[in-house]
Order: sequence, then C-alpha cells, then structure tokens
Amino acid sequence: MSFDFDAAVVAPFRMQPGLRRLAPGSPQLTPLAGGSRHQREKLAVLSAFAPQALLARPGFDAAPALHALAAHAAAEHPDAFAWDGRRAEARWLGTAVEDDRVNQLATGAFGLGDEIARCLHPLPPGWRLAGLLSLAFAEDFAIVDGRDATIPWLAVALPSHWAPEEKVGRHFAEVHAPVADNRMLVAASDALTRLVTGPERWERFVWTVAGQPRLHGHPDRLDPAPWRVEDWPAGAWWRTERQTFIPLPESRQAVFTIGVESQPLAQAIDTPERAARLHAAIASMSPAVLQYRGLDGVREPLLAWLASRAGLAG
Repeated sequence: MSFDFDAAVVAPFRMQPGLRRLAPGSPQLTPLAGGSRHQREKLAVLSAFAPQALLARPGFDAAPALHALAAHAAAEHPDAFAWDGRRAEARWLGTAVEDDRVNQLATGAFGLGDEIARCLHPLPPGWRLAGLLSLAFAEDFAIVDGRDATIPWLAVALPSHWAPEEKVGRHFAEVHAPVADNRMLVAASDALTRLVTGPERWERFVWTVAGQPRLHGHPDRLDPAPWRVEDWPAGAWWRTERQTFIPLPESRQAVFTIGVESQPLAQAIDTPERAARLHAAIASMSPAVLQYRGLDGVREPLLAWLASRAGLAG
C-alpha cells in the first residue's frame, strides 16, 4: 500500500472526494505475508466478530463482484493467489475455497494453513471466499452499486472508527452523513458513484492522527479516552488509508478496496517538510472536523510538536 503524503496532506484542509485516476499498471491489492500484522488482526476479528465484519443487504447477490475481485487478485498477484472461476487458492497460506468448501492444502509457506482453515470453516458457506480474500490481502472490501448509489455488501475487518453494520445497504450520502463538513461529499454522492462504477480505475487517500495503534478500529472496541499527552508524541499514531475502486462497468458496480496503515507519528513525520505540511493542514481544520476526528482535545500539543519538528517560529 502506497500512501501519497504530498498529494493527501494539503492546506487548507477540506473534506472532499479527492479522487484521482490510477496510473496504468498500478496494483490495487497487497498480498499478506503469513503472520503479518494485518493478518493477525483480521484473523482475530473474523474469528470473534465476523457478523460485524461480513455484511450484506438481504437478497443482494455479491457473487459476480466477488468473482471479479478474485480474478483481479489472481491477475495482479499470481504468485500469491489463483482463481479458475470456481476454486480460489491463497498460495502463501496453503488454503483454498472451492464451491464454498474450505480445503487446507498444506501448512502454507508461512505455516498458517491450520489457523486460516479454522477461521474460515465456521463462516457461512457464502462468505468463505470473501474470508479467504480478506486474509490473503491487506485490504478490506466493499461493493458500490451505481444503480442506486448504495453500499450493499461489506467485508471490513479493520474499520477506522466506524461500524460496518451501520453502513451496509445505505445510500452513499447516508454513509457519509456523520462526517463533519460533509456538504461536498454528500452533494456529489450520486455523481461519485456513477464515476467509480464506470470503466476507469480511481484512488483516494485518507489520513488522521490517532490515539491508539491497532488497525482494527471498530467503535465497540476502542478506548473512549485514548490520548495520553504527557509525553507527546508518544501514544500518537499516523493512520492512513489508500482507497481504490476496481470497476465492474457491465453491472454498474465497483469493488471498493480499503488499505489501512498505522505507524508511530514520530516515525511517519520524519522530516521538517512533512511536519510543516501536517501543521498547516491541522491548523486549518474546522472545530467540527477536529471533533469528528477526535483531535479537538489534543490540537494544541499536536501543533506545538509539529511546529518544533518543522522548525517553525513560535
């Protein structure tokens, strides 16, 4: 996953779509090494909280889009994933799903076959392919339906402070209703869904400063008061998302991919130039955006640290 810092961190900060066309040949998926951080957290979520991560609107048939995602994964990363129309094989994990049946092929290149199979077997049969894709790649997935501008299906194990069960089946404008300063996003919702379900590929970037390091950010499992500001920036984390759209124009749908990363703030903001850009962006945030992102209580120590890091005059 490649986060474009210079393109994403701008001032004045505005809540906007920020879509750009993907360069030809740009990958949209990131294969997971066995035992990686993303995979460990996804295994925990899909083993314990699958009903909050794997969701579909009643009656929605996700199979065509899911099969298209599997084909895309196999074409993009043939060393890690294979798909023949019925059988999906996560080669690094030693696990396959064929006609909704889980087959453990071996221990896998990283010795995780048993654990992957134990996670997938309890899932409803129709969700096992989605589960395999989720564990084989860092990204989470959703389906965007351009016919009614809704999100009818989600496989999201690593949400960023939102609950997937509250979003499934809802109109794009409703999904973004809680977002602060959301007028531009809501007004453009129908046009955006038409755009991303057309023939072209798109990407966008999202970022924030968070008070906890976990990738899994479901609100039911977050500390309601995470910030410890006595030794800033210890306890501050740079959380980013690269979001892309795999278009399925024949069905007016797209597979939405969400790739989350989290690293210590001091590690991510490692140059005066980056510190200055982030300082300008956060300084320009409205009170509503600061509150929505949970930064209203730490704005001043955050800006002070960034100013020092950037060498800005006090």
